[in-house]
Amino acid sequence: MANTDHYLSKEKYETLKEELNYLKTIERKKIAENLEYAKSLGDLSENAEYHEARDKQADVEDRITELEEIIKYGKIITSHRADKVEVGTTVVTKRDNGNEEKFAIVGAEEADMLLGKISHESPLGAALLGHKKGDVVAVTTPKGEIKYKILDIQ
Repeated sequence: MANTDHYLSKEKYETLKEELNYLKTIERKKIAENLEYAKSLGDLSENAEYHEARDKQADVEDRITELEEIIKYGKIITSHRADKVEVGTTVVTKRDNGNEEKFAIVGAEEADMLLGKISHESPLGAALLGHKKGDVVAVTTPKGEIKYKILDIQ
């Protein structure tokens, strides 16, 4: 993961800190116990339990590294101006087909299309950033270009 900014709500920041603490204190201990047990079974070259525990250990260590970076470089979204689209704003748009849609612009860690939260790094999120009410932005998709008119910024 690159040394970049990660935009987070205060709630998401706290959730990630809790996950990091859990992984470091509880999950690491469980994995160490599983490794010890697997070693006690003998021949490590053909020991599925040992290899599974090592794989799990690698996954957990990768996630710990990722969380540490996100927390270190995380920028908590506290306030925003409602005159232009930025991370932390909610945008009401009208597509060129007439459908109105509402999106919250969030950091990548919080993106969830089902909840109407789009990442500032996504094609639509990136296209909307910096624009004002009344602006029309075009987003290129696999199905072609879609235009969004910004109706409101909250």
